[in-house]
Amino acid sequence: MKPASLIILLVLNFFWAASLSAYKVLGANLSVGGIVTLRFGIAGLSLLLLWPWLPGIAPRGRDLLVTCGMGLIVFTLGHRLQVYGNSLSLASNTSVLTAIEPLLAGIAAALFLREHIGPRRMVGFAFGLLGVVLLNGVWRADFHWVGLGASLIFMSSFICEAAFSIVGKPLIARAGPVKVVALSLLVGTAANLMIDGRQTLAAAVALPGPQWALVLTLAWVCTAFGYAFWFLVIREGEVSVAVLTIYAQPVFGVLLARVWLGEQLHWGQFWGSCAIVIGLLIGLSRQIQRPPRSVVGKTSR
Repeated sequence: MKPASLIILLVLNFFWAASLSAYKVLGANLSVGGIVTLRFGIAGLSLLLLWPWLPGIAPRGRDLLVTCGMGLIVFTLGHRLQVYGNSLSLASNTSVLTAIEPLLAGIAAALFLREHIGPRRMVGFAFGLLGVVLLNGVWRADFHWVGLGASLIFMSSFICEAAFSIVGKPLIARAGPVKVVALSLLVGTAANLMIDGRQTLAAAVALPGPQWALVLTLAWVCTAFGYAFWFLVIREGEVSVAVLTIYAQPVFGVLLARVWLGEQLHWGQFWGSCAIVIGLLIGLSRQIQRPPRSVVGKTSR
C-alpha cells in the first residue's frame, strides 16, 4: 500500500466512524430506510452524472449481474441492518463493534482470495481485538454487554460489507472500479426507492439545512468517493491489508460519540486506542510501498 493511500484510508475511516453519530442526528427526522435511501441515492445519481468521465469499462454479462447483486446486498440490505442496529444502541458501542469487520474480512480474504495472512498481520489483528476489549472496559464493575439483539443486527451488516470486497476484487480486475460502484449504487437505490421512496422524499423536503449537510457528506465523501477509493486500493493490494485500517474506526467513533453526542468516556477507551494504534503500526509495518529512488549520476562501464 502506498503511504498516500494509507493516509487517505485513515481519513476516510474517520468519516465512516462519524457516520454512526450522524445516523443518531438524522434519526430525529428520517427513518432507517430514509437515511439509507437518501445517502446512497444521492451518491449513485452523482456518479451517474459523472459517468462519461469515469475511468475503465462498465461490467458486462455475468459481471454486470454480480454488480447488481452487490448493490442489493450492500446498499439495500447491509446498510439498512447497520443503521437499524446503530439506532438500537449507543454510537460508542457500535463504534467498538466495527472492529469485528476487519477480522471477518481478513478471514474471508484468506479463504476465498487465498491471501496469505503473515505473522505481522496476525499480531496487528490481535492488538486490534485487544483494543476493543479495553475500549469496552470489560473489567469495570458497571460493565454491561451491549444488547445481544442490537449487536447481532449491527454486526450482520459486516457480512455484506466483506462480500463487497471479496466478490468485488476479482470483478474490478476486469471492469472500472468506479463504474462498478456507480452501478451497484444505482441498483441499490432503485430497490430502496421501491421500499420507501415516497416517505423518504416527503421527509427530505422538511429536512433542516444542517442535516442536509450531513446527508451530502455521507453521500459524497463516505460513499461516492469512499467506496470508489476503497476499490482502487484493493485492486492494487490485498484486502487483508486494507481492512486493518478499519481498526481506526473504534477510536474515532468513540471520541466523536463523546464530543458530538455527549456519550461518556472512560480510561479503558484511551488504553484501547493505544492498543489499536500499536496493532496498526505492526500490521502495516511492511505493507507500505515507497516508490524506488532514481539513481542520479550513475554511468555504465
